This record gives sequence, structure tokens and C-alpha cells, in this order.
Amino acid sequence: MAKTASTMVPLGTPAPDFALPDCRAERAGAIVHRDDFASAPALLVMFICNHCPYVIHVRRALALLTRQWMKRGVAVVAICSNDSERYPADGPEAMAREAAEQDYPFPYLHDASQAVALAYRAACTPDFFLYDGERRLAYRGELDESRPSNGIEPSGVELGRAIDFVLEGRVPPEEQRASMGCGIKWRPENEDDHGPRYTATPGL
Repeated sequence: MAKTASTMVPLGTPAPDFALPDCRAERAGAIVHRDDFASAPALLVMFICNHCPYVIHVRRALALLTRQWMKRGVAVVAICSNDSERYPADGPEAMAREAAEQDYPFPYLHDASQAVALAYRAACTPDFFLYDGERRLAYRGELDESRPSNGIEPSGVELGRAIDFVLEGRVPPEEQRASMGCGIKWRPENEDDHGPRYTATPGL
């Protein structure tokens, strides 16, 4: 497993827009927008996929934790941005199966062009971005200290603590540890010799 760390986008950065199709069978093709959640006190955007060992390690915990957070009013979406032409295990049909098997309660969106991943400066799976009620970045980093090989069970303690701060109207501590996972599988046109061609807007 090649380890890639999240880019640690500056705190306070606005949440880029998105308009992506939901791959869950019951919502297949429905377009989900950032502003569909405008009234939510917090927005959690997760970049995940189906086959990454780091995501597989936490996916059951994600299903349970996000359900709890959503009951508290947090809006949650997951986005798969891997190049599904080269990695069909991360394509829309496979995403629909994964969402059903894991009982994901959140929209599972397909970013075929990778424009949204580039706008968010996502780097790895999983990669977590938590925004406050004004859609300013309050937390980016790890779910918790658990990794596939360290024997620690996923708890969501780090991300959960940041969510508590945001819902209480407080600012999470600035000291945050980067998430770690498999690098996003970029389409050739979206990377160069220096890595992904990050952009300022999703270009939608």
C-alpha cells in the first residue's frame, strides 16, 4: 500500500461547490449539490472509494458514525474520484453495491471528471473535510489513529471531536493530524510530473 497524506488545506477555506450524481440504487442518478445542505450546521465531505485498504478498514465505522452525526444535524456526503476507467472497482455500479452492502446512510457521489477532488485538493482515500455553518473549513485530517496495520479499532475520535466543536459553535484546535491512505487514482490529464493539477474551483 502506497501511503499518501492529505494536503491539509488552510483552515477557513470556503467549501467548493459540487453537483454530482448519487450512485446509491434508491437514488441512482440524482444530482446532489453542496447547497442542498445549506441549512445544516456542519457539512462533512469525505473522499473515499471501494477498494482502498484504508477505506475498507474504516468503512463499517464510517457507516455507524455518520449515522450518529447525521442525527445531530451534520450533512454528510462521500465522493469517489478515482479514475474508474482504469479502476472499474471504483465505478458507479460498484459504488452502488458498496453503498448497499455497507448500508451507507449518506449520498455516495461519483466524480468522474475529478474536478471536485481537484477543487477540494483531495489527495487520499479516506480524506475528510469538515465545514462549519458558514461553509468554512474547520477540520481536515484523520478520522482517528487507526490504520490497517496498527491494531487500533476505528473510533472516529479525532473527527468526532471536531464535529462536537463545530456543533457547539466553537473553533476546533488548529493542531490537526493529516489523514493517511491510498493516493487518489488520477486521470492522466489531471496530473503532471509534480502530482495532481489542483484548481481553485470545481469547474462545474
